[in-house]
Amino acid sequence: MNTLFPDKINIYGKRERGLNMNRLMPLLFSSLAIVSIFSFFLINSPNPFPITSKQDLNSVQNQPEDDNDHRLHSHAVQVKQIPPPTKDEECDLFKGQWVPDLRGPLYTNSSCRSIPESKNCFKNGRKDTDFLNWKWKPEKCELPEFDPKAFLEIVRGKKMAFIGDSVARNHVESLLCLLSQEELPEEIYKDSEDRFRTWYFPQHDFTLMKLWSKYLIAADERMVNGTGSGIFDLHIDKIDDEWAKHLPDLDYAIISDGHWFFRVLYLLEGDNLIGCVYCNQPNITGLNISNAVRMAFRTAFKYISNCKKCKGGLLTLLRTFAPAHFENGAWNTGGHCNRTSPFGEAQVDFTKFDWEMRNIQIEEMKGARKEGKNIRVLDITRAMLMRPDGHPGIHWGNQWMKGYSDCVHWCMPGPVDYWSNFLMALIRN
Repeated sequence: MNTLFPDKINIYGKRERGLNMNRLMPLLFSSLAIVSIFSFFLINSPNPFPITSKQDLNSVQNQPEDDNDHRLHSHAVQVKQIPPPTKDEECDLFKGQWVPDLRGPLYTNSSCRSIPESKNCFKNGRKDTDFLNWKWKPEKCELPEFDPKAFLEIVRGKKMAFIGDSVARNHVESLLCLLSQEELPEEIYKDSEDRFRTWYFPQHDFTLMKLWSKYLIAADERMVNGTGSGIFDLHIDKIDDEWAKHLPDLDYAIISDGHWFFRVLYLLEGDNLIGCVYCNQPNITGLNISNAVRMAFRTAFKYISNCKKCKGGLLTLLRTFAPAHFENGAWNTGGHCNRTSPFGEAQVDFTKFDWEMRNIQIEEMKGARKEGKNIRVLDITRAMLMRPDGHPGIHWGNQWMKGYSDCVHWCMPGPVDYWSNFLMALIRN
């Protein structure tokens, strides 16, 4: 009989045999041999359990305890810090591709009531939904998900302004929808033309502003019989004070512009006319759009760099040119944008003027940064060149664009929401 581990009766009334020491001893010797060999391996191996990066270690340590954890079922997952680039590999958030993502947008027509009519594509007849099922994937790293709660914590007690044309307004409208999923703001100012607006988030003491500017610099529209002609005099040495007067109060300034330069423009320095764009007058120096864009952004960045009253911690971000996607014509010559899926990078024509506009803006930004100012780039051009499917098109054209396709602005929700992913990554790091 086995006296060390006697037999016992289990719950079913059957006898279970105890552990026999005669059988146990060989098993113990075998186990000790295996442990000895394994210990020798551990002692002599430089890295027996390879974790390739600190990020891998964090991911192991921070696994949720429960598979039913709510973070696993929310699109607005907890945002993690982007790991620093290695010596051999730079993380470029703005170079990548659009990949399928079936989780859908962070907001809808019903969860964000502030979507402007002009960008409310589903309300105005758009039927396809595939354009919502994509996310931006950088080549060598990850773009963090937008987290409205984390964003509002980052900007607590701060003031942020989007400065530029109606595409800048499109961006701030998208950001408002994203943030309203966490906190509904109070609108504390709105002008009669909906060009200057201010919102306040009381729980986070955060102020968000939209400051309208067609060219960033001073501009006067030529009038004909009391009606605007669409022809402008641009004062390349003078800033547009309507936005510049707010600069000393800001902690974040997001600068963008570009779509108003495609028209007849006369460029003046002081009282001297130095040239014109599209005027085709023999006695005036002919300039191109690139010249006008470069001069405007150079003046804007010079003003920011020389701002003596601005806060020392002011962060200025250049949001690069957002391309239009007209096909078979322009907005007033029958052009349209009816695509329903993204392009791959191989389908993008980087010789088009959209990419040149982006390059000019970045060159002027880099020139200003040499002055030591905190100016960085929010480079959305490459990603948005791949999104011909993201515009309202004809769905709102009959009212907003008077019968023309809107291939300049962006549907909400839509790929424009990813601009705030980029924005959050930049201000977080």
